[in-house]
Amino acid sequence: MIKLQPAHILFLGFLGLILVGTCLFMVPAATRDRHHLSFIDALFEATSAVCVTGLAVVDTGTTFTLFGQIVLLVLIQVGGWGFMTSGILMFIILGKKIGLKQRLILKESLNYFSLQGVIKLVQRVILITLIVEAIGALVLAVRWSQEMSWGKAIYYGIFHSISAFNNAGFGLEPDSLSKWVGDPTVNIIITLLFIVGGIGFFVIADVLQKKKLRKLSLHTKIALLFTLLINLVSTIIIFLLEFKNPGTLGDLSTGDKWWAAYFQGVVPRTAGFNTIDISQLTISSQVYMMGLMFIGASSGSTGGGIKVTTFALLLFALWSVLTNKEDINVFKRRIPKPLVYRALSVAVLAIIFIFVTFFLLTITEKGADMSKVLFETISAFGTVGLSAGLTGDLSPMGRILITIMMFIGRVGPLTMAFAFAIRSNNKAKIRYPEENILIG
Repeated sequence: MIKLQPAHILFLGFLGLILVGTCLFMVPAATRDRHHLSFIDALFEATSAVCVTGLAVVDTGTTFTLFGQIVLLVLIQVGGWGFMTSGILMFIILGKKIGLKQRLILKESLNYFSLQGVIKLVQRVILITLIVEAIGALVLAVRWSQEMSWGKAIYYGIFHSISAFNNAGFGLEPDSLSKWVGDPTVNIIITLLFIVGGIGFFVIADVLQKKKLRKLSLHTKIALLFTLLINLVSTIIIFLLEFKNPGTLGDLSTGDKWWAAYFQGVVPRTAGFNTIDISQLTISSQVYMMGLMFIGASSGSTGGGIKVTTFALLLFALWSVLTNKEDINVFKRRIPKPLVYRALSVAVLAIIFIFVTFFLLTITEKGADMSKVLFETISAFGTVGLSAGLTGDLSPMGRILITIMMFIGRVGPLTMAFAFAIRSNNKAKIRYPEENILIG
């Protein structure tokens, strides 16, 4: 009998969700012209939804029927929660006992510290999600009711609220949210939704439970601090880089420029919405956004990337090396060295996956701009969903490669490695002599 590890179950669980979504998108009733999507396009859309990415090879609003859009929303919600969280919800509803194996997989899925309290965390995750999404949908519906019917405004509110909170980035307009580039309500609500969704469920629960800053866990403090710093710095950088660019901020009023800079400054780490044309950004802005997409959101969230806490830990480790300190101390706490090795493994694996995919895309997408190819690759890995205009023009093989990269980004590079690695539980019986090698 094959004994599956948590990494294998997570891998197969997400794969199963994607295959179900692919089949549903291939049903003629899912598309307006009643001609089902091809297998590759349906697979791409399903993967993008389950992996809460937002990259699309067809326009969501004009291609899918109400049935198709509801399928998309369900895949986004289940994918955002993670299939194990959704499974545990069903267990709770049916009143079934949740065993040790399910708790172990759930711990791995949420990147949680221990088995203790993991079910309670799931309950909070579900409750927080539903409350935040409901509030976001209500506010957006009230705002959009000013320019469309109440029925359409409510649907738009629900769709964009679920998509934003789960960091999916799917929208119902062909140009995403560009027509509301200077609208304070849309900008604030959408960004708050994907920032809260991307900060991590553990962080939200920790803040709600402890309330006082000094009582927060080290993880929460680092996640909040670096999220705030990166968002603030990114807003200013995008504003300065795009201030005179006529294709993006150049023709906007000063107020709208700040709204657009803020939105595009915070969106690359998590969600794939946009209020300006990403393909018209300067190369400097695109390179900076690639860095943000690589970093990604927080651990245990709906976002992707190597995660902001991983990035922070690598910086702390670097500082310790530069200052010749043996321990990594942050906020009067010492971080265990195995965590540093894990963070380094995540970053290195991410770079390897991105490089290999980028290399293969340069073969399959002959003639394509290399900066756009790299942008699309990192966007897929970070499950961000921003596109520099290449996604719709990808070859069938290119779409498969981006599909694989979205899957890796959602499951996590380390989980993917664990799923395919041959791991032994036996401790080494021999320790060899120590010897140094040259570094740097």
